[in-house]
Amino acid sequence: MKIAMIGCGAAGSCFAGYLRKGGADITLVDRYEAHMDKIRDEGLEFIIYPDTHYHLDGFKTAYSAEGIGTMDLVIFVTKATQLESAVETAMPCIGPDTVLCSLINGLGNDDILLRHFPANRILCGSGALGTELRGPGCCVSTEVKGTLVHFGPLQPDKLIMERAAELAELFTKGGCLAEYSENDRPNVWKKVIINSTVNTVCALLRLKIYEVAQDPYGMELFRGVVREACAIAEAKGVHFDPVEFENTHLKNFIQNMGDYYPSMAQDMLMNKRQTEIDVLNGMLSQYGRQYGIPTPVNDVLTTMVKAIQGNYDRQYFKK
Repeated sequence: MKIAMIGCGAAGSCFAGYLRKGGADITLVDRYEAHMDKIRDEGLEFIIYPDTHYHLDGFKTAYSAEGIGTMDLVIFVTKATQLESAVETAMPCIGPDTVLCSLINGLGNDDILLRHFPANRILCGSGALGTELRGPGCCVSTEVKGTLVHFGPLQPDKLIMERAAELAELFTKGGCLAEYSENDRPNVWKKVIINSTVNTVCALLRLKIYEVAQDPYGMELFRGVVREACAIAEAKGVHFDPVEFENTHLKNFIQNMGDYYPSMAQDMLMNKRQTEIDVLNGMLSQYGRQYGIPTPVNDVLTTMVKAIQGNYDRQYFKK
């Protein structure tokens, strides 16, 4: 199976590392030329936090999908805000039997793919790991216990389930336990709730996950997001009890990923980038208005993130 990874930042590079360890025939596509060149010429330095190192060769790399040939599977791991343009630029490597897979954070990625492709060619899923790009040719994965990648089809048929099975096998052979099912919505929503909770609160408080959890006010913000997000998930047909979610999924994430700045914190604090707030807390607020569910915590967090990312160049920092 020929695979293209569209978007090779921190998450895309780590996913690609696991797949290559599992023996995948994979082409990396990203406009970050220094990163692509380093991997092409010297391979990928793939680190499992804290200190397990792998040097991986055998990748093909490209700055665009032009000329890489038709793929059997195309995986999108861009920012959610970049998916629409990523789909358009990936068209040269997509044929009538190509399966498309989104492993992108947030809500609404399936809707974007459905505007371009039939449901029986679309996989959607998520990864339960922290990722970091330390520089060209070097990425770090921070793992939790158990299954690290979940995905499933929007509409199952023979071809897409065969590709899903092969993708799960490649991930698992590479040391990243992966599972697929015909209904992956609960796992997608679990990841959305976790991301909306830890990413946004950590970014705004400028703290690592365990530091927020140790502070009673920070922990109350975590609980507020979980409470509102579980109510939205229920309205969308996915049941999560907020107390149980906190005591299981959130607690496990804090224990395994506590010494980590989540991706939104990296975007805001280190790189001064636009964030994925619109497809996380912002989308929860939008759904809240749609279903008549109050979301005051998510409303305020969304407004604060948007105010900060709109004023990076005017923020005060003590020198």
